Amino acid sequence: MRGMSELIASKEALTTVEVNNLILLASAGADGVVLHLPEHKGLEGLGQSATQKLSETAQELGFKASLDQVLRLPAGVVSGLSAKNILLVGVGKQQLSQETLRRAAGRATRELSGTDSAAIAFPTPTAQDSVAVAEGALLGAYVWARRIPASPEPVAKIYVLGACPEEIERAQKVVSGVNIARDLVNDPPNKLVPADFANFAKQAVKQLPVDYQVWEEKQLVKEGFGGIIGVGKGSIHPPRLVRLDYHPKSAKSHVALIGKGITFDSGGLSIKPASSMPEMKSDRAGAAAVLGTVIAAASLGVDVHVTGWLAIAENLPANDATRPSDVITMFNGKTVEVTNTDAEGRLVMADALAKAVTENPDAVLDIATLTGAQIVALGNRTSGVMGCESTRTEVVEAAKVAGEDFWPMPLPEYMAAEYDTPFADLTNATMGNRAGGMLKAGLFLKEFVADTPWAHLDVAGPAYNDGAAWGYNLPGGTGAGVRTMLAFIEAKA
Repeated sequence: MRGMSELIASKEALTTVEVNNLILLASAGADGVVLHLPEHKGLEGLGQSATQKLSETAQELGFKASLDQVLRLPAGVVSGLSAKNILLVGVGKQQLSQETLRRAAGRATRELSGTDSAAIAFPTPTAQDSVAVAEGALLGAYVWARRIPASPEPVAKIYVLGACPEEIERAQKVVSGVNIARDLVNDPPNKLVPADFANFAKQAVKQLPVDYQVWEEKQLVKEGFGGIIGVGKGSIHPPRLVRLDYHPKSAKSHVALIGKGITFDSGGLSIKPASSMPEMKSDRAGAAAVLGTVIAAASLGVDVHVTGWLAIAENLPANDATRPSDVITMFNGKTVEVTNTDAEGRLVMADALAKAVTENPDAVLDIATLTGAQIVALGNRTSGVMGCESTRTEVVEAAKVAGEDFWPMPLPEYMAAEYDTPFADLTNATMGNRAGGMLKAGLFLKEFVADTPWAHLDVAGPAYNDGAAWGYNLPGGTGAGVRTMLAFIEAKA
Protein backbone atom coordinates (compact mmCIF):
# COMPACT_ATOMS: atom_id res chain seq x y z
CA MET A 1 0.00 0.00 0.00
CA ARG A 2 1.43 3.39 -1.01
CA GLY A 3 2.68 5.56 1.76
CA MET A 4 1.83 3.33 4.70
CA SER A 5 3.43 4.60 7.90
CA GLU A 6 6.15 2.57 9.55
CA LEU A 7 4.99 1.65 13.05
CA ILE A 8 7.73 1.08 15.64
CA ALA A 9 7.59 -0.21 19.21
CA SER A 10 9.83 1.80 21.51
CA LYS A 11 10.81 1.81 25.17
CA GLU A 12 12.71 5.08 24.82
CA ALA A 13 12.06 7.83 27.36
CA LEU A 14 10.02 10.91 26.49
CA THR A 15 13.02 13.12 27.07
CA THR A 16 15.41 11.26 24.76
CA VAL A 17 13.29 10.18 21.78
CA GLU A 18 14.42 12.14 18.73
CA VAL A 19 11.40 12.82 16.54
CA ASN A 20 9.81 15.75 14.81
CA ASN A 21 6.75 15.50 17.02
CA LEU A 22 6.06 14.16 20.50
CA ILE A 23 2.34 13.44 20.90
CA LEU A 24 0.82 13.87 24.35
CA LEU A 25 -2.72 13.25 25.58
CA ALA A 26 -4.77 15.95 27.27
CA SER A 27 -8.22 16.06 28.84
CA ALA A 28 -10.44 18.88 30.05
CA GLY A 29 -10.24 19.01 33.84
CA ALA A 30 -12.19 21.19 36.24
CA ASP A 31 -9.18 23.50 36.65
CA GLY A 32 -7.95 23.43 33.05
CA VAL A 33 -5.87 21.18 30.82
CA VAL A 34 -4.78 17.86 32.34
CA LEU A 35 -1.89 15.98 30.72
CA HIS A 36 -1.86 12.18 30.80
CA LEU A 37 1.67 10.81 30.61
CA PRO A 38 2.85 7.21 30.25
CA GLU A 39 3.03 5.20 33.44
CA HIS A 40 5.65 2.76 32.19
CA LYS A 41 8.92 2.78 34.10
CA GLY A 42 11.48 4.93 32.34
CA LEU A 43 8.95 6.70 30.14
CA GLU A 44 7.67 9.31 32.52
CA GLY A 45 10.21 11.82 31.28
CA LEU A 46 8.56 15.16 32.11
CA GLY A 47 8.75 16.36 35.68
CA GLN A 48 5.90 18.00 37.55
CA SER A 49 7.11 21.55 36.89
CA ALA A 50 7.51 20.92 33.15
CA THR A 51 4.10 19.28 32.97
CA GLN A 52 2.51 22.23 34.75
CA LYS A 53 4.24 24.74 32.50
CA LEU A 54 3.09 22.87 29.39
CA SER A 55 -0.50 22.84 30.64
CA GLU A 56 -0.42 26.55 31.48
CA THR A 57 1.09 27.46 28.11
CA ALA A 58 -1.56 25.45 26.27
CA GLN A 59 -4.34 27.18 28.21
CA GLU A 60 -2.87 30.62 27.51
CA LEU A 61 -3.02 29.79 23.79
CA GLY A 62 -6.71 28.90 24.00
CA PHE A 63 -6.32 25.13 24.07
CA LYS A 64 -9.16 23.58 26.07
CA ALA A 65 -8.38 19.89 25.37
CA SER A 66 -11.84 19.41 23.88
CA LEU A 67 -12.48 16.25 21.88
CA ASP A 68 -10.30 16.10 18.74
CA GLN A 69 -8.75 19.52 19.43
CA VAL A 70 -5.00 19.68 18.74
CA LEU A 71 -2.25 22.17 19.56
CA ARG A 72 1.27 22.10 18.15
CA LEU A 73 4.01 23.74 20.21
CA PRO A 74 7.79 24.01 19.92
CA ALA A 75 9.40 21.59 22.31
CA GLY A 76 11.41 24.47 23.72
CA VAL A 77 8.47 25.60 25.87
CA VAL A 78 9.78 23.04 28.35
CA SER A 79 13.38 22.00 28.84
CA GLY A 80 15.03 18.65 28.37
CA LEU A 81 13.18 17.24 25.33
CA SER A 82 14.93 15.82 22.27
CA ALA A 83 11.79 16.12 20.13
CA LYS A 84 11.41 19.25 17.96
CA ASN A 85 7.71 19.83 18.58
CA ILE A 86 4.96 18.79 20.97
CA LEU A 87 1.48 17.95 19.71
CA LEU A 88 -1.26 17.96 22.31
CA VAL A 89 -4.43 16.09 21.38
CA GLY A 90 -7.59 16.57 23.38
CA VAL A 91 -10.14 14.00 24.48
CA GLY A 92 -12.53 16.34 26.28
CA LYS A 93 -14.00 14.87 29.44
CA GLN A 94 -14.08 11.30 28.13
CA GLN A 95 -12.75 8.42 30.15
CA LEU A 96 -9.47 7.02 28.82
CA SER A 97 -11.00 3.93 27.25
CA GLN A 98 -9.23 2.01 24.50
CA GLU A 99 -11.41 3.68 21.90
CA THR A 100 -10.56 7.10 23.35
CA LEU A 101 -6.86 6.26 23.01
CA ARG A 102 -7.43 4.91 19.51
CA ARG A 103 -9.30 8.02 18.43
CA ALA A 104 -6.75 10.41 19.94
CA ALA A 105 -3.82 8.63 18.29
CA GLY A 106 -5.59 8.77 14.95
CA ARG A 107 -6.46 12.43 15.31
CA ALA A 108 -2.79 13.15 16.01
CA THR A 109 -1.32 11.22 13.09
CA ARG A 110 -3.94 12.68 10.77
CA GLU A 111 -2.77 16.14 11.85
CA LEU A 112 0.86 15.26 11.19
CA SER A 113 0.45 14.16 7.57
CA GLY A 114 3.59 14.96 5.57
CA THR A 115 6.00 14.96 8.54
CA ASP A 116 8.93 12.62 9.02
CA SER A 117 8.42 11.17 12.48
CA ALA A 118 6.27 11.18 15.60
CA ALA A 119 6.28 9.45 18.95
CA ILE A 120 3.04 8.74 20.80
CA ALA A 121 3.40 8.92 24.56
CA PHE A 122 0.02 7.85 25.96
CA PRO A 123 -0.72 5.99 29.19
CA THR A 124 -1.08 2.35 28.15
CA PRO A 125 -1.18 0.15 31.26
CA THR A 126 -2.30 -2.95 29.31
CA ALA A 127 -1.26 -4.65 26.09
CA GLN A 128 -4.76 -3.97 24.71
CA ASP A 129 -4.24 -0.26 25.35
CA SER A 130 -0.99 -0.31 23.37
CA VAL A 131 -2.69 -2.14 20.51
CA ALA A 132 -5.50 0.43 20.50
CA VAL A 133 -3.01 3.31 20.28
CA ALA A 134 -1.11 1.59 17.48
CA GLU A 135 -4.35 0.88 15.58
CA GLY A 136 -5.50 4.47 15.92
CA ALA A 137 -2.14 5.80 14.76
CA LEU A 138 -2.27 3.74 11.56
CA LEU A 139 -5.96 4.43 10.96
CA GLY A 140 -5.39 8.18 11.21
CA ALA A 141 -2.37 7.98 8.93
CA TYR A 142 -4.39 6.36 6.12
CA VAL A 143 -4.18 7.70 2.59
CA TRP A 144 -6.20 6.34 -0.33
CA ALA A 145 -3.60 4.46 -2.29
CA ARG A 146 -4.87 5.25 -5.77
CA ARG A 147 -5.64 8.98 -5.56
CA ILE A 148 -4.48 11.09 -8.52
CA PRO A 149 -2.86 13.48 -7.81
CA ALA A 150 -1.44 11.66 -4.83
CA SER A 151 -2.46 12.60 -1.30
CA PRO A 152 0.17 14.00 1.03
CA GLU A 153 2.22 11.17 2.45
CA PRO A 154 1.35 10.14 6.00
CA VAL A 155 3.85 10.62 8.82
CA ALA A 156 6.71 8.35 7.80
CA LYS A 157 7.66 6.81 11.17
CA ILE A 158 5.41 6.45 14.20
CA TYR A 159 6.97 5.33 17.49
CA VAL A 160 4.52 3.94 20.05
CA LEU A 161 6.27 4.42 23.38
CA GLY A 162 5.81 1.53 25.77
CA ALA A 163 4.55 -0.91 23.14
CA CYS A 164 5.97 -4.34 22.34
CA PRO A 165 6.68 -5.61 18.81
CA GLU A 166 3.88 -8.17 19.13
CA GLU A 167 1.37 -5.41 19.84
CA ILE A 168 2.58 -3.44 16.86
CA GLU A 169 2.33 -6.48 14.61
CA ARG A 170 -1.26 -7.15 15.64
CA ALA A 171 -2.25 -3.54 15.02
CA GLN A 172 -0.66 -3.62 11.57
CA LYS A 173 -2.58 -6.75 10.56
CA VAL A 174 -5.90 -5.45 11.85
CA VAL A 175 -5.53 -2.06 10.23
CA SER A 176 -4.37 -3.58 6.94
CA GLY A 177 -7.76 -5.30 6.78
CA VAL A 178 -9.58 -2.06 7.57
CA ASN A 179 -7.58 -0.09 5.01
CA ILE A 180 -8.24 -2.63 2.26
CA ALA A 181 -11.95 -2.07 2.91
CA ARG A 182 -11.41 1.70 2.83
CA ASP A 183 -9.51 1.51 -0.46
CA LEU A 184 -12.23 -0.55 -2.11
CA VAL A 185 -14.94 1.89 -1.09
CA ASN A 186 -12.94 4.90 -2.22
CA ASP A 187 -12.20 3.54 -5.69
CA PRO A 188 -14.31 5.21 -8.42
CA PRO A 189 -17.06 3.05 -9.96
CA ASN A 190 -15.46 3.07 -13.42
CA LYS A 191 -12.34 1.49 -11.90
CA LEU A 192 -14.12 -1.19 -9.86
CA VAL A 193 -16.82 -2.99 -11.79
CA PRO A 194 -17.83 -6.44 -10.46
CA ALA A 195 -15.11 -8.34 -12.34
CA ASP A 196 -12.49 -5.90 -10.99
CA PHE A 197 -13.71 -6.39 -7.41
CA ALA A 198 -13.59 -10.17 -7.77
CA ASN A 199 -10.08 -10.05 -9.25
CA PHE A 200 -8.90 -7.71 -6.50
CA ALA A 201 -10.10 -10.19 -3.89
CA LYS A 202 -8.25 -12.99 -5.66
CA GLN A 203 -4.98 -11.06 -5.61
CA ALA A 204 -5.49 -9.84 -2.03
CA VAL A 205 -5.62 -13.37 -0.58
CA LYS A 206 -3.01 -14.89 -2.91
CA GLN A 207 -0.27 -15.03 -0.27
CA LEU A 208 -2.59 -16.16 2.54
CA PRO A 209 -4.00 -19.60 3.47
CA VAL A 210 -7.34 -18.64 1.90
CA ASP A 211 -9.09 -20.58 -0.87
CA TYR A 212 -10.72 -18.49 -3.60
CA GLN A 213 -13.74 -19.41 -5.71
CA VAL A 214 -15.77 -17.24 -8.05
CA TRP A 215 -19.15 -17.70 -9.73
CA GLU A 216 -19.37 -15.80 -13.01
CA GLU A 217 -22.57 -14.95 -14.85
CA LYS A 218 -23.25 -18.27 -16.60
CA GLN A 219 -22.66 -20.29 -13.45
CA LEU A 220 -24.83 -17.94 -11.39
CA VAL A 221 -27.67 -18.47 -13.87
CA LYS A 222 -27.14 -22.22 -13.98
CA GLU A 223 -27.19 -22.61 -10.19
CA GLY A 224 -30.23 -20.38 -9.69
CA PHE A 225 -28.85 -17.22 -8.07
CA GLY A 226 -31.86 -15.22 -9.22
CA GLY A 227 -31.31 -12.33 -6.83
CA ILE A 228 -27.71 -11.61 -7.90
CA ILE A 229 -28.54 -12.06 -11.59
CA GLY A 230 -31.69 -9.96 -11.29
CA VAL A 231 -29.80 -7.01 -9.83
CA GLY A 232 -26.94 -7.26 -12.31
CA LYS A 233 -29.10 -7.46 -15.47
CA GLY A 234 -29.17 -3.70 -15.91
CA SER A 235 -25.41 -3.40 -16.35
CA ILE A 236 -23.06 -4.42 -19.16
CA HIS A 237 -20.72 -5.55 -16.35
CA PRO A 238 -22.01 -8.95 -15.19
CA PRO A 239 -22.25 -9.80 -11.48
CA ARG A 240 -20.01 -12.07 -9.46
CA LEU A 241 -20.22 -14.18 -6.32
CA VAL A 242 -16.91 -14.76 -4.55
CA ARG A 243 -16.22 -17.33 -1.83
CA LEU A 244 -13.14 -16.93 0.39
CA ASP A 245 -12.38 -19.81 2.73
CA TYR A 246 -9.87 -19.68 5.57
CA HIS A 247 -9.88 -23.05 7.33
CA PRO A 248 -7.23 -23.83 9.98
CA LYS A 249 -7.00 -27.56 10.59
CA SER A 250 -7.56 -27.20 14.34
CA ALA A 251 -10.58 -24.87 14.05
CA LYS A 252 -13.61 -26.04 16.03
CA SER A 253 -16.08 -23.39 14.94
CA HIS A 254 -17.18 -21.99 11.59
CA VAL A 255 -18.31 -18.42 10.97
CA ALA A 256 -19.71 -17.30 7.61
CA LEU A 257 -19.59 -13.63 6.60
CA ILE A 258 -21.74 -12.22 3.78
CA GLY A 259 -21.08 -8.78 2.33
CA LYS A 260 -23.13 -6.60 0.00
CA GLY A 261 -20.96 -5.54 -2.92
CA ILE A 262 -22.97 -3.22 -5.17
CA THR A 263 -20.13 -1.52 -7.01
CA PHE A 264 -22.47 1.32 -7.95
CA ASP A 265 -26.11 1.75 -7.02
CA SER A 266 -28.15 4.02 -9.27
CA GLY A 267 -31.35 2.53 -7.89
CA GLY A 268 -32.00 0.74 -11.17
CA LEU A 269 -35.31 1.64 -12.82
CA SER A 270 -36.46 2.94 -9.41
CA ILE A 271 -33.74 5.51 -9.93
CA LYS A 272 -32.31 7.58 -7.10
CA PRO A 273 -32.36 11.39 -7.09
CA ALA A 274 -29.21 13.01 -8.45
CA SER A 275 -28.20 14.33 -5.02
CA SER A 276 -27.96 10.77 -3.68
CA MET A 277 -25.80 9.41 -6.49
CA PRO A 278 -22.22 10.54 -5.77
CA GLU A 279 -21.66 8.43 -2.68
CA MET A 280 -23.34 5.30 -4.11
CA LYS A 281 -19.95 3.75 -4.75
CA SER A 282 -20.08 3.17 -0.99
CA ASP A 283 -22.71 0.46 -1.54
CA ARG A 284 -19.85 -2.03 -1.88
CA ALA A 285 -18.72 -1.38 1.71
CA GLY A 286 -20.20 -4.60 3.12
CA ALA A 287 -18.30 -6.86 0.73
CA ALA A 288 -15.18 -4.73 1.23
CA ALA A 289 -15.50 -5.22 5.01
CA VAL A 290 -15.88 -8.99 4.62
CA LEU A 291 -12.75 -9.16 2.47
CA GLY A 292 -10.84 -7.05 4.99
CA THR A 293 -12.02 -9.24 7.87
CA VAL A 294 -11.04 -12.50 6.17
CA ILE A 295 -7.59 -11.06 5.41
CA ALA A 296 -7.13 -9.86 8.99
CA ALA A 297 -8.26 -13.20 10.47
CA ALA A 298 -5.98 -15.20 8.17
CA SER A 299 -3.02 -12.85 8.76
CA LEU A 300 -3.45 -13.18 12.52
CA GLY A 301 -3.85 -16.94 12.31
CA VAL A 302 -7.15 -16.95 14.23
CA ASP A 303 -8.13 -20.54 15.02
CA VAL A 304 -11.62 -20.29 13.51
CA HIS A 305 -12.94 -21.48 10.16
CA VAL A 306 -14.05 -18.32 8.34
CA THR A 307 -15.89 -18.25 5.03
CA GLY A 308 -16.44 -14.91 3.36
CA TRP A 309 -19.04 -14.40 0.63
CA LEU A 310 -18.89 -11.31 -1.58
CA ALA A 311 -22.17 -10.69 -3.44
CA ILE A 312 -21.09 -8.31 -6.20
CA ALA A 313 -23.21 -6.54 -8.82
CA GLU A 314 -23.75 -3.15 -10.44
CA ASN A 315 -27.30 -1.76 -10.24
CA LEU A 316 -28.05 0.27 -13.37
CA PRO A 317 -31.26 1.03 -15.33
CA ALA A 318 -29.94 -0.15 -18.70
CA ASN A 319 -29.56 -3.31 -20.76
CA ASP A 320 -32.18 -5.83 -19.52
CA ALA A 321 -32.78 -4.20 -16.14
CA THR A 322 -35.20 -5.81 -13.70
CA ARG A 323 -38.56 -4.01 -13.71
CA PRO A 324 -40.80 -3.22 -10.74
CA SER A 325 -43.33 -6.11 -10.53
CA ASP A 326 -40.90 -8.64 -12.08
CA VAL A 327 -40.83 -11.94 -10.18
CA ILE A 328 -37.47 -13.62 -9.60
CA THR A 329 -36.58 -16.99 -8.09
CA MET A 330 -33.91 -16.94 -5.39
CA PHE A 331 -31.22 -19.53 -4.72
CA ASN A 332 -33.30 -21.23 -2.02
CA GLY A 333 -36.34 -21.46 -4.31
CA LYS A 334 -38.36 -18.61 -2.80
CA THR A 335 -39.98 -16.28 -5.31
CA VAL A 336 -39.75 -12.52 -4.86
CA GLU A 337 -41.84 -9.82 -6.53
CA VAL A 338 -39.50 -6.89 -7.06
CA THR A 339 -41.53 -3.83 -6.11
CA ASN A 340 -38.52 -1.52 -5.78
CA THR A 341 -35.32 -2.02 -7.78
CA ASP A 342 -33.56 0.29 -5.32
CA ALA A 343 -34.02 -2.37 -2.65
CA GLU A 344 -31.45 -4.43 -4.50
CA GLY A 345 -28.92 -5.09 -1.76
CA ARG A 346 -31.18 -7.47 0.09
CA LEU A 347 -31.61 -9.50 -3.12
CA VAL A 348 -27.91 -10.18 -3.66
CA MET A 349 -27.45 -10.71 0.08
CA ALA A 350 -30.35 -13.17 0.26
CA ASP A 351 -28.83 -15.36 -2.43
CA ALA A 352 -25.44 -15.38 -0.72
CA LEU A 353 -27.03 -16.07 2.68
CA ALA A 354 -29.03 -18.97 1.30
CA LYS A 355 -25.88 -20.45 -0.24
CA ALA A 356 -23.76 -19.86 2.87
CA VAL A 357 -26.13 -21.71 5.22
CA THR A 358 -25.93 -24.86 3.05
CA GLU A 359 -22.44 -25.31 4.54
CA ASN A 360 -23.92 -25.43 8.07
CA PRO A 361 -21.78 -22.74 9.73
CA ASP A 362 -22.08 -22.22 13.46
CA ALA A 363 -22.93 -18.55 12.96
CA VAL A 364 -23.61 -16.20 10.06
CA LEU A 365 -23.07 -12.46 9.95
CA ASP A 366 -24.11 -10.33 7.02
CA ILE A 367 -23.01 -6.72 6.62
CA ALA A 368 -24.37 -4.13 4.24
CA THR A 369 -25.00 -0.47 3.59
CA LEU A 370 -28.58 -1.63 3.36
CA THR A 371 -31.03 1.13 4.28
CA GLY A 372 -31.30 4.87 4.55
CA ALA A 373 -33.60 4.06 7.44
CA GLN A 374 -30.54 3.04 9.47
CA ILE A 375 -29.22 6.60 9.17
CA VAL A 376 -32.60 8.07 10.11
CA ALA A 377 -32.80 5.83 13.19
CA LEU A 378 -29.20 5.84 14.43
CA GLY A 379 -27.31 8.57 12.63
CA ASN A 380 -24.06 8.43 10.70
CA ARG A 381 -21.81 6.89 13.34
CA THR A 382 -23.86 4.11 14.95
CA SER A 383 -24.63 0.87 13.09
CA GLY A 384 -27.71 -1.26 13.66
CA VAL A 385 -27.58 -4.99 14.37
CA MET A 386 -30.56 -7.37 14.13
CA GLY A 387 -31.03 -11.12 14.14
CA CYS A 388 -31.13 -13.98 16.62
CA GLU A 389 -31.00 -12.49 20.10
CA SER A 390 -27.92 -14.46 21.15
CA THR A 391 -25.93 -13.70 18.00
CA ARG A 392 -27.04 -10.07 18.05
CA THR A 393 -25.78 -9.79 21.64
CA GLU A 394 -22.44 -11.35 20.66
CA VAL A 395 -22.02 -8.76 17.90
CA VAL A 396 -22.75 -5.89 20.30
CA GLU A 397 -20.20 -7.28 22.77
CA ALA A 398 -17.65 -7.72 19.98
CA ALA A 399 -18.24 -4.12 18.93
CA LYS A 400 -17.47 -2.93 22.47
CA VAL A 401 -14.17 -4.83 22.36
CA ALA A 402 -13.35 -3.39 18.94
CA GLY A 403 -14.36 0.18 19.77
CA GLU A 404 -17.12 0.44 17.16
CA ASP A 405 -20.68 1.60 17.83
CA PHE A 406 -23.38 -1.00 17.16
CA TRP A 407 -26.89 -0.77 18.60
CA PRO A 408 -29.22 -3.79 18.98
CA MET A 409 -32.49 -3.47 17.07
CA PRO A 410 -35.58 -5.73 17.05
CA LEU A 411 -37.18 -7.73 14.25
CA PRO A 412 -40.93 -7.37 14.96
CA GLU A 413 -42.68 -10.36 13.42
CA TYR A 414 -45.87 -8.44 12.67
CA MET A 415 -43.99 -6.37 10.10
CA ALA A 416 -43.28 -9.46 7.98
CA ALA A 417 -46.91 -9.45 6.79
CA GLU A 418 -46.18 -6.27 4.85
CA TYR A 419 -44.17 -8.37 2.40
CA ASP A 420 -47.22 -10.43 1.44
CA THR A 421 -48.17 -10.44 -2.23
CA PRO A 422 -50.56 -12.57 -4.34
CA PHE A 423 -47.88 -12.95 -7.01
CA ALA A 424 -44.90 -14.49 -5.14
CA ASP A 425 -43.72 -15.73 -1.77
CA LEU A 426 -42.88 -12.15 -0.78
CA THR A 427 -41.99 -8.72 -2.13
CA ASN A 428 -38.57 -7.13 -1.74
CA ALA A 429 -39.91 -3.83 -0.37
CA THR A 430 -42.96 -2.44 1.41
CA MET A 431 -44.00 0.41 -0.85
CA GLY A 432 -45.85 3.34 0.67
CA ASN A 433 -44.90 2.54 4.25
CA ARG A 434 -41.46 3.77 5.36
CA ALA A 435 -41.94 2.99 9.05
CA GLY A 436 -39.28 0.66 10.42
CA GLY A 437 -37.50 0.35 7.08
CA MET A 438 -34.26 -0.93 8.63
CA LEU A 439 -36.13 -3.57 10.59
CA LYS A 440 -38.18 -4.75 7.63
CA ALA A 441 -35.00 -5.16 5.57
CA GLY A 442 -33.68 -7.41 8.33
CA LEU A 443 -36.94 -9.40 8.29
CA PHE A 444 -36.53 -9.96 4.54
CA LEU A 445 -33.04 -11.38 5.03
CA LYS A 446 -34.27 -13.59 7.85
CA GLU A 447 -36.26 -15.54 5.24
CA PHE A 448 -33.00 -16.88 3.81
CA VAL A 449 -31.01 -18.08 6.83
CA ALA A 450 -33.18 -21.04 7.92
CA ASP A 451 -32.37 -21.90 11.56
CA THR A 452 -28.73 -20.82 11.50
CA PRO A 453 -27.64 -18.41 14.28
CA TRP A 454 -27.50 -15.12 12.42
CA ALA A 455 -27.09 -11.37 12.74
CA HIS A 456 -27.52 -8.60 10.20
CA LEU A 457 -25.27 -5.53 10.43
CA ASP A 458 -26.59 -2.38 8.75
CA VAL A 459 -23.70 0.07 8.36
CA ALA A 460 -25.29 2.47 5.86
CA GLY A 461 -24.16 5.60 7.68
CA PRO A 462 -20.94 4.56 9.43
CA ALA A 463 -19.38 2.91 6.36
CA TYR A 464 -18.89 6.19 4.51
CA ASN A 465 -17.93 9.56 5.92
CA ASP A 466 -19.33 12.22 3.61
CA GLY A 467 -18.45 15.05 5.98
CA ALA A 468 -15.33 16.40 7.64
CA ALA A 469 -12.64 14.16 9.10
CA TRP A 470 -12.98 13.22 12.77
CA GLY A 471 -10.85 11.08 15.05
CA TYR A 472 -9.10 8.51 12.87
CA ASN A 473 -11.79 8.72 10.16
CA LEU A 474 -11.08 10.65 6.99
CA PRO A 475 -13.66 11.55 4.32
CA GLY A 476 -14.66 8.47 2.33
CA GLY A 477 -14.68 4.82 3.29
CA THR A 478 -14.18 4.02 6.97
CA GLY A 479 -13.87 0.22 6.97
CA ALA A 480 -16.79 0.03 9.42
CA GLY A 481 -17.47 -3.45 10.73
CA VAL A 482 -14.06 -5.03 10.09
CA ARG A 483 -12.85 -4.73 13.67
CA THR A 484 -16.20 -5.84 15.09
CA MET A 485 -16.47 -8.92 12.88
CA LEU A 486 -12.86 -9.80 13.68
CA ALA A 487 -13.57 -9.53 17.42
CA PHE A 488 -16.68 -11.70 16.95
CA ILE A 489 -14.59 -14.35 15.18
CA GLU A 490 -11.80 -14.27 17.77
CA ALA A 491 -14.36 -14.82 20.54
CA LYS A 492 -15.23 -18.12 18.82
CA ALA A 493 -11.65 -19.43 18.94
